[in-house]
Formats: sequence, structure tokens, C-alpha cells
Amino acid sequence: MTVGHDAIHANGAHFAFTDRWGGVSAVPYEELNLGGAVGDEPGAVRANRAIAARALGIDPELVVWMNQVHGKDVARVEGPWGEAAVPSVDALVTARRGLALAVLTADCVPVLLADPVAGVVAAAHAGRPGMAAGIVPETVAAMVSAGARPDRIMARTGPAVCGRCYEVPEKMRAEVAAVEPAAWSETSWGTPAVDVVAGVHAQLAAAGVRDRRASRFCTLESKDHYSYRRDRTTGRLAGYVWLAPLSGETEAPSPAEESAA
Repeated sequence: MTVGHDAIHANGAHFAFTDRWGGVSAVPYEELNLGGAVGDEPGAVRANRAIAARALGIDPELVVWMNQVHGKDVARVEGPWGEAAVPSVDALVTARRGLALAVLTADCVPVLLADPVAGVVAAAHAGRPGMAAGIVPETVAAMVSAGARPDRIMARTGPAVCGRCYEVPEKMRAEVAAVEPAAWSETSWGTPAVDVVAGVHAQLAAAGVRDRRASRFCTLESKDHYSYRRDRTTGRLAGYVWLAPLSGETEAPSPAEESAA
């Protein structure tokens, strides 16, 4: 498994993106599928999530997932869901150090954000509909409400379909570009396209986020990454963001520890 793990040790911010290798899922989800709603065996998904978390040095029980719906709703979390229902949202925000937020993708843009000074992180799922709906500015606004400052936020976007491959009808391109002009694109073969990555970064810039970096991988072109547009029935990659606990500070309690308290 190759996990892109960008650890900013000076301030405790961690960003990580997975590829598809090193897990236990069978064809067509081989190997490290982290999505639980794509038809893969639940036991394989649980095992893969544990493999990925441990490779990153985090407790699998302290990873918070969401039910992504291509909208713009954001949830603030203080700990794992435990027995509670996982909410249908497209972004998570927390001020709890040691708690990792995760976002699943297979062409959409995984957006990871952190303001280590305020101790606030966020993970957002920005597909074409969500980007156009405003999930990115909504997520930044939720971080600001939790004490973050846009000029301190670090943004990392992971592997996603690029603007030279994401072919769409002309009408759809026009509709998206009317909301976010930076998303207007053309495929490498000369047909209408949408560049969601460019749209996301333009929205981050408009929100005042200066520190922005994007992955160099296009999921549709890379055989090391899942792509729904390429394969339809396939797995999901994950992006993780968290802040390491401060010296002398304990990690967020796991669900088992909370129930025993």
C-alpha cells in the first residue's frame, strides 16, 4: 500500500490519501477498498479500514466517516459516532485533536483542511454537484465558526478525475461554469469537460485559503486509484485529516472507552 501521508510535524497537522493496493478485497474492488456501500464484503472493508489506519499510526476506532450525498451540509463532530446513525453530510469538522476525519472518493475531489493554531480540521467530499452547491465555502465557514482563520488554513486535495478527462455535455459544463467559472474545461480530445479540482481551488482561494496543494494523480488515468467513471463497479479511496494531540494531551476516547466510562 502506498499512502500519501503529508505530516506537518511542527504543528501537528496530518493529511493522508490512499491508493487501491495493500488490502484484502477481491475483484472488482481489489485491494484496499474503504467504501462500505459499493457492494464489497463488509468484513473486507472493516479489515481494509484497520489496515489503512494502522499504516497511518491512528486508531481505527478514532476515524469518523460520513454518508456522502453530493450536497453541502456540514456536521461538527466531537467523537466517533458509536451506535448513532452516520449522518448524510458531505463535510465533517472537529476541534478534537487525535480524532481523524475521513472522506471517500473514486473521482470526486477529497478536500482536507486544517488550522493547527485553532486546533480545527475538516474533511469534505466535493464532486461536481457538491462543488457547484457550495460544499467548499460551507466547510470553510464551519471551520471559522469553530475558531479557525482562513489565512491559517492549510488545504490539500487528493487524487480526482482531472479536467482533461471529465467529459460532460455542453449544457452541464455551462451550468457548472455559471456557478464557478474556473471549472470550465475541455477534454484532451476537444469535447466539453468540467475541472472540479480547479473549481475547488478557486473556491478555497475566494474563501481566503492561501496554502493550497493538489494531488498530481488523475483517478481516471491512474490504474493505482479507483475511478467510478472508468470502472463503474469499483472501490473507494479515502482521505484522512487529523491533528496530533499536544504534548501531555490524551487522544480522543474510542467508543469502547466512552461506554466504559
